[in-house]
Amino acid sequence: MDVKEAVDVPESIPHGGKESQKLSFVAIHNKVRHPIEFESEKKILELKSCLEKLIGVPPSMQKIMVKGLAKDELTLAQAGVTQGCKIMVIGSKVTDLLSVAAPSDRGTEKEELVAAPQKEKLSQQKAHRKVLDKGIPEDVAPGVKGLNEPLPPVPLKGMVNKQNNKVRLTFKLEDDQLWIGTKDRTDKISMSSIKSVVSEPIEGHEEYHIMGIQLGPTEASRYWIYWVPAQFTEAIKETVLGKW
Repeated sequence: MDVKEAVDVPESIPHGGKESQKLSFVAIHNKVRHPIEFESEKKILELKSCLEKLIGVPPSMQKIMVKGLAKDELTLAQAGVTQGCKIMVIGSKVTDLLSVAAPSDRGTEKEELVAAPQKEKLSQQKAHRKVLDKGIPEDVAPGVKGLNEPLPPVPLKGMVNKQNNKVRLTFKLEDDQLWIGTKDRTDKISMSSIKSVVSEPIEGHEEYHIMGIQLGPTEASRYWIYWVPAQFTEAIKETVLGKW
């Protein structure tokens, strides 16, 4: 079933002064391919409402990835959806989330995020200073303070982990996976299993952040990454966790 069967969409209509063209493309959700027909000048939010009928995920819990995260207020054309392309839809049904996440766990996450600013700054903590005192890696991407940019189309690399080994982050949206790679190994992690992502500017080098990706139920499971370019931190959080 495609969106056309659920919603009557005219073939070509004026929309905002532009001629809207019918686009045929594929939406992939949880590795299932859904053929879609939708108007190019319709908003991403409208597409989400129609996708809800196919995948059972409310619009507020969907992430649509085209060339990075597609914002709700953009038209399909503005977001980069083209004839015959593939888009990734990330999001879980409410019933699925409730079945795997106990209320106490979600409350703990919120408490951690609220309490974090009251603690000693990450960049001042002894365990992190051991890494930071070695200086900025030569091949890390330039950081930009006070700017939010979408994820680049290539892996983020040049950063280091707690052992001061080089780290690269690869976002495999079609598989809903985050790949954390070092010289010796690559861990393929389901984004839905990641509990939280925290980050904080590095004191004296605010164009870079320390980032902790929580892979288990407690803070002790955080995988620490240093010298993450500041302009990508929000995009990383949105991609991995979504906005809900």
